[in-house]
Amino acid sequence: MHLTRFEINPQRREARALIASPQRIHASVMAGFPDPHDPHDAHNDGRVLWRLDEGRHDAVLFVVSLGKPDLTHMVESVGRPTYGWQTRDYGPFLDRLTAGERWAFRLCANPVHNTRPADGASRGKRVGHVTVDQQTAWFLRHAERSGFRVIEGAAGQPDLVVRSRRTQRFARQQRTVTLTTAVFEGTLLVEDPQTLRAALLGGIGPAKGYGCGLLTLAAAG
Repeated sequence: MHLTRFEINPQRREARALIASPQRIHASVMAGFPDPHDPHDAHNDGRVLWRLDEGRHDAVLFVVSLGKPDLTHMVESVGRPTYGWQTRDYGPFLDRLTAGERWAFRLCANPVHNTRPADGASRGKRVGHVTVDQQTAWFLRHAERSGFRVIEGAAGQPDLVVRSRRTQRFARQQRTVTLTTAVFEGTLLVEDPQTLRAALLGGIGPAKGYGCGLLTLAAAG
C-alpha cells in the first residue's frame, strides 16, 4: 500500500474548479491509475481512498492506494510543478502500529443513518446527520468498530473537534446527490492494531468516492 501527498495550487483557475467538485477530484485521482480494477490482478481490490485538506492559502490531496499513482496530469493542470507529488510505502508504518499508542488523527467523513419507512415495505433511505452531537456520536461509534478510542481531554470530554461541517448538492446520472460531510480531529488511543489497519486502508463510513473515509495519523503533540 502507498500513501501519496499532492499539493494543489488554488491560485490556478482549473484548481479552483477541481476543488469545488468531488466528482472532478475523484476522476482526476482515478486517472492516475491505468487500470485500478484489473480483473486479472488477484491482489488488487480496486480500493483508492482520497481526502482534500483545504487551508486558508493551500489545498493538499492525500491518496491511499495499492499501487503508485502517476499524477503528472494533475501537476500540469492544478499542481505546483516544483513540488510534484510524494508517494511512500505505507506498509512499514501500518506494521508498526501497537496497542496503547497515541496518535493525532484527521478524518473527513459522511456521517449518516438509515431511516425506516413507515409502511415497512419499501427500502430505507440513507440520511446525513446534521448536528454536531449527532455527528460526534456517529464518529465515536465507528471508532469503537475501527480499533481505537478517542482519549479524554482535560475536562473529561473526548479529545475531539468536529469542523468544516457542510452539505453539498450536485447532479449525478440525472439525479441529485446530497452529501453531508464533517472533518473530525483529535487524539486517539490504539486498542486493536489489526482492526485499525483495516480502517486506515479500507476507510470509515460511506461516500468514499466523494473524498470521505480516509483516516490519517500523525505524531500526537
